[in-house]
Parts: sequence; C-alpha cells; structure tokens
Amino acid sequence: ETANHIFEPFFTTKGVGKGTGLGLSTVYGIVKQSDGYVWVDSEPGRGTTFRIYLPLTDAPWPADAAPSPTAEAAGSETVLVVEDEPLVRMMAARTLEDEGYAVLAVESGAAALELVEQSDRVSLVLTDVAMAGIDGRELGRRLGELRPGLPVLYMSGYPEDEIVRRGLLQEHHSFIQKPFAPSALAASVRALLDAGRAAAQE
Repeated sequence: ETANHIFEPFFTTKGVGKGTGLGLSTVYGIVKQSDGYVWVDSEPGRGTTFRIYLPLTDAPWPADAAPSPTAEAAGSETVLVVEDEPLVRMMAARTLEDEGYAVLAVESGAAALELVEQSDRVSLVLTDVAMAGIDGRELGRRLGELRPGLPVLYMSGYPEDEIVRRGLLQEHHSFIQKPFAPSALAASVRALLDAGRAAAQE
C-alpha cells in the first residue's frame, strides 16, 4: 500500500520533522521529463529496489564527450547546494560543476550555516525550501544576518505560489521549481550572481 503513494509529493513514512516527502516525487518528475520510467520493487525484510529506465539516443556520442559550460551561463564562482535528498543534491551539484562552478554540497541548513560562518568563498546558496530542522526560509534569514547580500536561490517540487501559500517562503524571492532542466538551473544561478554583482557596484 505504501508503494502506491511513494512518488506523491509530501508523502513520507518518516516521523514529523524528519523528512519532507519531496525526494522521490522530484526524482519521478525528472525521469518523466526525460521520457523515462521508474519502477519500485519492495519486499518486507529484504529491502527495496528502484529501477530507472531512460531512453537512448540514436545520435553518435561525440569524441569529446565531456560537457562544456554554455556561454551564457558559465561561471567560476562557488555555489553552496543545500538539499536533504541525496539524489537531488547530487544532480544539482553535477549540473553546476558541468557549468564551471565550484560546488559545495551539504544536507542540512545547520551544515550550511556552519560552512558559511567558516568561509567567505561561497558566492551563492541554492537551497531546498522544505527541509527538516532549519528549513530554507529560516536558512535564508540567518544567511542574511551572516552575509548580507549573499544571493539565495530557493528550489522546491511545488510551484512558487503554493510554497508561498503554505507559508514556507515569502514572495519576491528567487525561485526555481523542481524538476528543472540543467540549462534552467544554470541560467537562474548565473542571472542571480550577475544581479548581485551589479547591485554591489551601485
């Protein structure tokens, strides 16, 4: 019965405050966006297996297969990724690394605050909104006290208006909805960094 609901947003078997229920729904969204499929096999006492199938392309793989940053979105700054779902955190970090950014990735708001307190190398924070413990909204508030002007890009599996309605985020914040295309994430990060640099020069 649980397996029938695991890909639904905000569904979780964890206790209150221990999970957001958005991790698997985000994975499902990314896979479906790529015209793929995801199956789950679960047996009590033996564990759970997820199988993901993604379509192949008929196009030949180029000799220089390593991805290169897009001209309009490439960067060299350091981005801190804050996401409590390991797969989503890895995918976001990989996308930004492919665009030339140095990436630091942590799983909680507390870890993010500790890192920013210890180092001034972070140029932008990409954080999930709904996290256990220090959520994205509280993290943004504390980062504003620690590093005024530090750009923060919020992400969530729900639309921005729904997040605002639930009180998880105030209006007029930089936001990107999951699942997002790599190009969309790269463009959002680049635009926010450029806007912050322009504001600092005024």
